[in-house]
Amino acid sequence: MDIGSFGVWTFAFDQRPNTQARELAAEVESLGYGAIWIPEAVGKDPLVHSALLLSGTSRITLATGIASIYARDAMAMTQAHKTLTEAFPDRFLLGLGVSHAPMVEGMRGHEYGSPVKTMRAYLEAMDKALYLGAAPTSPTRRCIGALGPKMTALAATATDGIHPYNVTPEHTAEARAIVGPDKLVAVEHAVAFTTDVALAREAGRVHLSTYLGLPNYVNNLRRLGFGDDDFVERGSDKLIDALVAYGTVDQIASRLREHHAAGADHVCIQVVGSPDPAPAWRELAPALVG
Repeated sequence: MDIGSFGVWTFAFDQRPNTQARELAAEVESLGYGAIWIPEAVGKDPLVHSALLLSGTSRITLATGIASIYARDAMAMTQAHKTLTEAFPDRFLLGLGVSHAPMVEGMRGHEYGSPVKTMRAYLEAMDKALYLGAAPTSPTRRCIGALGPKMTALAATATDGIHPYNVTPEHTAEARAIVGPDKLVAVEHAVAFTTDVALAREAGRVHLSTYLGLPNYVNNLRRLGFGDDDFVERGSDKLIDALVAYGTVDQIASRLREHHAAGADHVCIQVVGSPDPAPAWRELAPALVG
């Protein structure tokens, strides 16, 4: 599966009716991006949504970033994974994640277990799940939304790669060293499409406000060297600048390519600070995928 060097990661498809979402997906494909990454939160079901967007495009990969392992059991996930891969060969990448305790326990009413242990058991259950439907003609592909070294190591042995979120190129280098040369490293990175530093940092702070309240992200950022001072007052300039690319098209492209230099195969950009990411996708496309 070739998902290209750059893709888009966005909630925008969740927020559009199906017809408009499919039209936007077709435009992203025409711009040359290799993949569309969609989340699972409190919007559309990501697997049903993937089928709809895949049916409205012809080449681009649809990836879940991520589908929660608490949202459906391993057999249901396997059925959906194989159904989509059979219908759209080499075009669906299943990104799996453990989500976060506030969402799993507070919203879904499940008990949040040990992340690595729970993910390992889930992957093993997927591998054993009975499926008697029409078999895919291409391999099923899956990755993990891994942040820490233990989850990254699990991804290296049990999946096709990793999809880190809210990370730096330094994290990318560490992750590549763990997974080895042959696994997919597909990194999300936020982009504020402005040359105004104050506006960019404010967009970054608004975007990161929820994530900085989630221990999984904060603990990972601490592993990367950020300290207490970086998490006060909605995040330090140092933290925001590390996680949000901004500036001219060339400056943004240069920042994103630092992930490639550190070992990433693919970088999916999440435009922040604007309700409509499409203009930024259009402006950035020649520098990223042209």
